[in-house]
Amino acid sequence: MSPRVLLFTGKGGVGKTTAAAATATLAASRGLKTLIVSTDTAHSLADALAVEPGEVAPGLHLHQVDTQKTLERHWGELQEYARGVLIELGLDEITSEEITVLPGAEEVIALLELREHAREGRWDVIVVDCAPTAETLRLLALPEALDWHVSRLMPVGRKLVRLVSPFVRSVAHVSAPGEDVMNAGERFHRGLMEVRELLTGENASVRLVLTPESVVLAEARRTLTSLNLYGYRVDAVIANRVFPAGGADEWRAQWVAAQSRLLAEAEQSFAPLPIHVVPYLPAEPVGKDALAAVGADLYGSSDPFAAPAVEPPLRLSADELALALPGADRDDVDLARKGDELIITAGPYRRILALPVALARRKISGAVLRDGVLRVAFSSGSESETR
Repeated sequence: MSPRVLLFTGKGGVGKTTAAAATATLAASRGLKTLIVSTDTAHSLADALAVEPGEVAPGLHLHQVDTQKTLERHWGELQEYARGVLIELGLDEITSEEITVLPGAEEVIALLELREHAREGRWDVIVVDCAPTAETLRLLALPEALDWHVSRLMPVGRKLVRLVSPFVRSVAHVSAPGEDVMNAGERFHRGLMEVRELLTGENASVRLVLTPESVVLAEARRTLTSLNLYGYRVDAVIANRVFPAGGADEWRAQWVAAQSRLLAEAEQSFAPLPIHVVPYLPAEPVGKDALAAVGADLYGSSDPFAAPAVEPPLRLSADELALALPGADRDDVDLARKGDELIITAGPYRRILALPVALARRKISGAVLRDGVLRVAFSSGSESETR
């Protein structure tokens, strides 16, 4: 059985690392074998737990990505080929090494390592401390975007390489990629698709962390819409640094009033998702004991490690495609069709969906966004009849 995977993200500075670490510490205290990893290059998890990577408490392991070592394992043949070509073109070896480092490598490698950890069968819970929301959305969209390109270009690329490789050496005086390079690219692509399958599966979900501030709340709403667009379930919201009511101090009373208004707004925006509240603590929670206390208060009597109760964002039937887009405005959503693909745009984000055969051969009869769900209806007539 695959482990329970929990991803934590939010605007930078809202305390997502603290929420992730507190959740992982709570899981271990309940006897669950827990792994906590980070896709954030800041690597602040070790600072929050005040430990070095490894087994940091009974049943709790902290893993920090070794980018160079893992990059060589997943990307080695491709990187070696690119480095060799650059050297052949006259660049020195050090410069070639720097140029061929994959942009965003650390975040991508963290995803690939996450897949390997999930395969081990060793963990009950894997907690992922993600980068701030913009980087996380780009990262989570990467597997499907890469799949769209690779599935179209890789077969053509193999044929093209066989055709042009005799001329590349003689004319351009550089090496053409061999079968090992093409195979490495396919393995890399396949690995990312397995990551996507894991993170959109029935045992994975995302938790949005926010502070009760208007700018943060607005971004969290957009993030919820975008995560749903890409097929990732959000099963809870965590409101951090909430001032407790009471006290005669006017300054604090104003903060309490403002936060209460924004929390009420958040409850309306994210319903029916639960909102777990972390009070503004008198001191920063650093270390396992402090984080364990935060985790216990955070979830109360609820079970944060149960399978997500929310439905998957994308649902298909014999004649309809339904995609949950909570918070989306009708003016920000666009729908287009190109052959067997449905192109859905929500704000600045776009997803290209390959339609299953049963729907791909039928034409669209209507589409409506109502109550946060985009419903696309398909008629019984075939798509070819409309061309």
